[in-house]
Amino acid sequence: MEEGLKTADPHDCSAYTGWTGIALLYLQLYRVTCDQTYLLRSLDYVKRTLRNLNGRRVTFLCGDAGPLAVGAVVYHKLRSDYESQECITKLLQLQRAIICRDSDLPDELLQGRAGYLYALLYVSTEMGPGAVCGSAVKEVVDAIIESGKALSREEKKAERCPLLYQWHRKQYVGAAHGMAGIYYMLMQPAAKVDQETLTEMVKPSIDYMRHKRFRSGNYPSSLSNETDRLVHWCHGAPGVIHMLMQAYKVFKEEKYLKDAMECSDVIWQRGLLRKGYGICHGTAGNGYSFLSLYHLTRDKKYLYRACKFAEWCLEYGTHGCRIPDRPYSLFEGMAGTVHFLSDILAPEASRFPAFELGSPQRDTKVQKDD
Repeated sequence: MEEGLKTADPHDCSAYTGWTGIALLYLQLYRVTCDQTYLLRSLDYVKRTLRNLNGRRVTFLCGDAGPLAVGAVVYHKLRSDYESQECITKLLQLQRAIICRDSDLPDELLQGRAGYLYALLYVSTEMGPGAVCGSAVKEVVDAIIESGKALSREEKKAERCPLLYQWHRKQYVGAAHGMAGIYYMLMQPAAKVDQETLTEMVKPSIDYMRHKRFRSGNYPSSLSNETDRLVHWCHGAPGVIHMLMQAYKVFKEEKYLKDAMECSDVIWQRGLLRKGYGICHGTAGNGYSFLSLYHLTRDKKYLYRACKFAEWCLEYGTHGCRIPDRPYSLFEGMAGTVHFLSDILAPEASRFPAFELGSPQRDTKVQKDD
């Protein structure tokens, strides 16, 4: 992978396909092994990204917020407080464009407000709640909620789906561009959305989306799409499953856990992808759904499934899969595969990169015997 990175785009600083994603991978390897060498390697890539911010996008995965948030965390772990705070200051300076009412910024995770919210929550989770002021988080959350309410009223769906979102004039469902990713972020404890809003706005919106699933247990790419084809983190059950698990944690209703288990069955049956081994639309990203469900239920069936997907990924390049445009990147290529495989070695501490926040917590209500 390191040899292949010599041919990567030197100007791509994103977490999705660029140098910040590689920095995240080395940060992950440091977290799993506690080897300081990996942290210093992460710093090398952080320095590279911070020299090349372009200001075109503002999210964690695809914009400047990602390099700044990861930089803040890496410098914090190295006890370089001045550099860490400088990254946070620059991160917060992006907020004006996020909350501006005249902005045409979408709300989704990859390129919209939810992606910027992730960056704030990532810093807070890794460095402590005092790292980012609560008012900054609240303003972004309020902007996301108001945007969802406005579209719902416009589409005359306020009673059925109080928070409705679209991207490029389509009401996408999945984690990357759709409602699953946005609802997931609003349910994060660090977002501090009040219980009334969660119960009266987020929950019925999730239920509206749940009723759009196919008989197979998979989900459409958008509300208007009736084709049961995609089984990716970006579009389909592998992304929606994370939202369902979070809904179970927040609302304590068994229907969400049941739906998540049905998503897992879809992924087990259809989740080995010819599209590749990456995270966004590849087998590694699908395998993370099993690890997350294992953390929640402690049912070793899901750890077994994750391991079987990892075995498939270990045969990298032997399945005739498509070569992605960025073959060594975190969300499209080999770096994402390595990230997933490293988490298989430490399943108790694993965490889906740039999506799950904080260390996995055991849910005693559904715990099974180890």
